[in-house]
Amino acid sequence: MFYYLLKYVLLGPLLRLFFRPRIEGLEHVPDEGAAIIAGNHLSFSDHFLMPAMLKRRITFLAKAEYFTGPGVRGRLTASFFRGAGQIPVDRSGKDAGRAAIREGLGVLRRGELLGIYPEGTRSHDGRLYKGKVGVAVMALKAGVPVVPCAMIGTFEAQPPGKVVPRIRPVTIRFGKALDFSRYAGLENEKAVLRAVTDEIMYAILALSEQEYVDEYAAVVKERQTARKGRERRFPRAPLG
Repeated sequence: MFYYLLKYVLLGPLLRLFFRPRIEGLEHVPDEGAAIIAGNHLSFSDHFLMPAMLKRRITFLAKAEYFTGPGVRGRLTASFFRGAGQIPVDRSGKDAGRAAIREGLGVLRRGELLGIYPEGTRSHDGRLYKGKVGVAVMALKAGVPVVPCAMIGTFEAQPPGKVVPRIRPVTIRFGKALDFSRYAGLENEKAVLRAVTDEIMYAILALSEQEYVDEYAAVVKERQTARKGRERRFPRAPLG
């Protein structure tokens, strides 16, 4: 109930007013039955913009930190994300990937739409990063199509670290559904999972026209953070 209150009364109309989203390819999202919507992830706003524009309800896998904040604010945030159809997933530890897949498959077995960001985290610089294979595992195990999606303009509207988004138009672009039934029964083959994931990421890239980086976003972020830390501890002496 709260999901539809947010979508049609509280949040959806505001998102349409502020972002004036242009929707392309909505006909590629199936009207019924299970499917995965796999998109790029540029902004915190992505969590709400796409669901607000879809006719059907969509459930996203969200990081558990959104649900575990302290105090009244933390409880309100958790209630908001649950009401918006988000499922908490602990991304720490070796079992994190299996937990996410288990939760995602539960959504698909109910015949619903599952939203996922294969990059695993928001892009910190607006580029598209290498996808993790969890999306391929779920697509093959559930035997469902994958609809690629590109969020365009949301990075400029609300880049990482910006709490209040800028008011500017954005585009949400859906591509033709990808059918991976030819790989049925091969969800344990690493080469197949990598090939399926790369095909999904290529489809997202074609829609978004981002620069592509063949590394995981989390690895690049960690490397850049470590480098900045070293630079603060050991600043270079000025030349001359």
